[in-house]
Amino acid sequence: MTNHSETTGSSENGDIPGPVPRSRAARTPYDSPGDEHQVTLRTPAELADALPYLLGYRPEDSIVLVALRGRNGRGRFGGRARLGIPAHPEDWPGAAGQLTRGLVTGSERRGVRPEQMVAYLCQEPGRGETGRQVMERLRPLAQRLRVECGRLDVPVVEALCISAGRFWSYCCDDEACCPSEGVPMGLPGTSVLAAAATYAGIQVRGSLSDLRARLLPREGAVAGEQEVALDAAAVPLVSRILDDTGRSEVAGETLDLAQRIMRRLARARPVSGLPAEDLRDDQLLANDEAAALILGLQDRTTRDRAAQWMEGDEALPALRLWRALARRCVGSYGEHAAAPLTLAGWVAWSTGDELEAREALAMALGADPDYLFARLLHQACNEGLDPESIRRCLRAERENHGGAGDGASDEGVEADGAAQRERPGPSTTVPAASGRRRRTRSVVPSDGVRRRAKWQGRAPAGNQTRPRTPTAGGAPRTDSTPPRASAKQSSGRTEACPGGARKGTSGTGGGAEGV
Repeated sequence: MTNHSETTGSSENGDIPGPVPRSRAARTPYDSPGDEHQVTLRTPAELADALPYLLGYRPEDSIVLVALRGRNGRGRFGGRARLGIPAHPEDWPGAAGQLTRGLVTGSERRGVRPEQMVAYLCQEPGRGETGRQVMERLRPLAQRLRVECGRLDVPVVEALCISAGRFWSYCCDDEACCPSEGVPMGLPGTSVLAAAATYAGIQVRGSLSDLRARLLPREGAVAGEQEVALDAAAVPLVSRILDDTGRSEVAGETLDLAQRIMRRLARARPVSGLPAEDLRDDQLLANDEAAALILGLQDRTTRDRAAQWMEGDEALPALRLWRALARRCVGSYGEHAAAPLTLAGWVAWSTGDELEAREALAMALGADPDYLFARLLHQACNEGLDPESIRRCLRAERENHGGAGDGASDEGVEADGAAQRERPGPSTTVPAASGRRRRTRSVVPSDGVRRRAKWQGRAPAGNQTRPRTPTAGGAPRTDSTPPRASAKQSSGRTEACPGGARKGTSGTGGGAEGV
C-alpha cells in the first residue's frame, strides 16, 4: 500500500442533499466561507469538478472519500481523506477498509458521524491504456469501498473515476447522464464553483507531485557532489556528537549556522514561480553547509531547538531552509531527511498550511517510519488539533535556553554568497572502514537519550547497532501495510512534545487517517 496518505481537512464548507436516483440531479449547495451565497452542484460532472476545491489540490493516483452529514433532508460536506491507490489489487480490500474506518471513526470523535459518502478514484492511464480501461480496472476497488462503507452503515451515494481528462460514474448507468465513454472534465477554473471558490479565497495549489517535488532529493551530478560532502562531514561530526562535550558544541554550531543561512535566505531577491524559488534557495546553500546541518539535526535536542523557529519573521526562512535540506538528503542519506522534513511539516502546520504539513510529515515517515516526532505531529495535524499547545511548549523551552541559537548573536551582517562560512572546530576522528560506508540506525548513549547517527566509517566500540537498509531520500515507501506506530522509549518514557516535555508511551495510528 502506498504510504503517502493523509487527511485533507475537516472544513465543512458545503451542503449535499440525498441523491435523486434516475436523474442524478442531487442539489448540492456549497457555502462560501463568510458568505451566504451557495452553489448548487446538480450532477456527477459538478461533483467531479468540485474535488480539487474540496481538497485544495488536484489528487493523483488517489482514493478520496468525502463524508456527508445530513441536515433536514440535505447534507453538508464533512471530513475528507485520501490514500494512494495500492499497486497490487490484493491490497485494495485493506486500503478500502483502512480509509473508510479512519474517516468514520475520526468524524465520530468530533461528534459528527457521516451519513453518506462520495468516493473518488483518480489515476492516469499507464502506457497503452485508456481512461475507460483505468475505470474498468479500478471497478473492484470502487465496489470494495461501497462494501466497506456499507458495513459501517454509511452508504456511498456517488463513486467517480477520474482519468485522462474524463470521469465515469460507478453508480449511474444512464447513458444520457453518464455515457460509457465517459464525460470530459471542464476546463479548470471555468465552472460556477471555481468562480465561487475564487471569490471566497479558496485556492487550488496544483497537484501533489508539484508539492512533493519541493521536498524530494536532488538528482544527477549535484546529488553526487552533495553525497561526497555528507561523507566528508559525517566522520568528524558524528564522533563529536557521541561525546557529551562535543555534542553540545555541535549543537551550538548547527544552530548558529542555521540562523546565518536563514538570514541569507531572508535577504535573497524574490523570484517568480516555485521552481525558481527553490533553485534560488539551493544556490544560496553550499554543499558543506547543508551536510553540517543535516548531520547536526540528527540529534534530537538540536532538532527540537530548531523547531522553535515556527512563527513570526523566522518561520518562512526556516521553512525554506528545511525544504532545501530535505532536497540535499541524497543517495544513501535518504533516512536523514526525516529531520528536515519533520521540521518543514511542523513549520507549515504552525503557520496554517496544513496541506504541506501533512505531505511533509508523511514523507518524513516514508524516510523513517519510526521517527516519533513526525508520527506524533502527523497524527495531531490529521486530528485537527491546535498547534498552539506545541508552540507554547517550544516558547517555554526557548525562554529556558535563552533562544534557539544558544546565545548566538543576530548582530552583524554576513557577507553575500556561500563563500564565508564557519567550519566545525577540531574533532575526534573515527577510524575509516577500508573505503566502505557503514551506516548506523541509532545510537543510545549512557544518559538514555536516543540519538540518531549515521556515518561513514566505524563506530566506537559498544555504540554500534545493526545497520538498516536505506530508503530513497524522503520518498514515501510502498508496503503492503502501513507503517505501525512505534514509540521508542528512553528511560521508560517517550517524547511527546519537543523541547523536553514528555508523556507516557501511547500508540499512534499510521497509514490512512480520517477527520
